[in-house]
Amino acid sequence: MRRPFKADVPTKDGPRANREIRIPRVQLIDDEGQNLGVVATDQALKMAEDAGLDLVEISPNSEPPVCKILDLGKLKYATQKKAAEARKKQKIVEIKEIKMRPNIDTHDYEVKMKAMNRFFEDGDKVKVTLKFRGREMAHQELGMKLLLQVKEDTQEIAKVEAEPKLEGRQMMMVLAPK
Repeated sequence: MRRPFKADVPTKDGPRANREIRIPRVQLIDDEGQNLGVVATDQALKMAEDAGLDLVEISPNSEPPVCKILDLGKLKYATQKKAAEARKKQKIVEIKEIKMRPNIDTHDYEVKMKAMNRFFEDGDKVKVTLKFRGREMAHQELGMKLLLQVKEDTQEIAKVEAEPKLEGRQMMMVLAPK
């Protein structure tokens, strides 16, 4: 039993196929990959129908357009699989946040730096936020000094994406892995 010929099924996604191809002549490639030269579209459609396959426009911008006799369902499936594989390999860069205070103790600072290094190894960006409370606002130079220390300590593995800046009672800086 032959497969039904997909004549008037509109395909919005993907290449034009079968009756959607309204050009009088096309460059035809058969299902074995043989170039049959320039053929009338009606004749190409008949050949595709006889083979139980679809006539699919491969290169619509060439003159005349290149069409191939193949299974449209298999082509769409392969395209979907390729797109899914590409999505799987993509790395989404996250922005992790490290919060500090201007009078942070040395051990606490070292713990924060270890966490920061781990984030950089995972390929994530780090936003270092320094919060000032009460009278600490009078000593913003201590906060700037601390952020410059962070910048210096991560120099080998990270680059500064956003320089330290003060916004209200917070000073922040964004670092990205090299």
